[in-house]
Amino acid sequence: MRILGSRLFDKKEIAMFKKEKIPPTTKRVRLNTSDNLNKKIKDRTIDNIEKYKNVDEEALTNRLRVLNKEWNTERVLEANASTLILISTILGLRKNRNWFILTKLVSFFLLQHAVQGWCPPLPVIRRLGIRTPEEISNEKTAVKYLRGDFSFKSNDPVEILEMIRKD
Repeated sequence: MRILGSRLFDKKEIAMFKKEKIPPTTKRVRLNTSDNLNKKIKDRTIDNIEKYKNVDEEALTNRLRVLNKEWNTERVLEANASTLILISTILGLRKNRNWFILTKLVSFFLLQHAVQGWCPPLPVIRRLGIRTPEEISNEKTAVKYLRGDFSFKSNDPVEILEMIRKD
């Protein structure tokens, strides 16, 4: 068994995900991250939730504000890739055309990440503890639960969404 997000997956399921040319969007980064790193990130999230178990509503709301500003893997990759593409394009136009090689390489890696969920900087980004959007969302949902947001009962999807967005 392997922990993948908040669910355990057996070796057969992991092999199935990895065989797919395009893995499920919410699982592609975690499938391409080592078990050890995924566990460390999940443990940190659990520790964060544990810290906020017995605090007041204001502290929980402040935690949600922090989580809403947290940079995720996608944002870090996009910011780094666009910076490298911009700089290498400018250098290619002004200094030496060989800089366009970097532009092409970074563009290819960004496409590879979009399709497969992996690119060369991803292991470094994950080692830095950067979480996926889903991992951040899981903590936000847990904090909202601790705050009491889900005591509201309704079958109306619009009302449910409004309650979840109480931050």
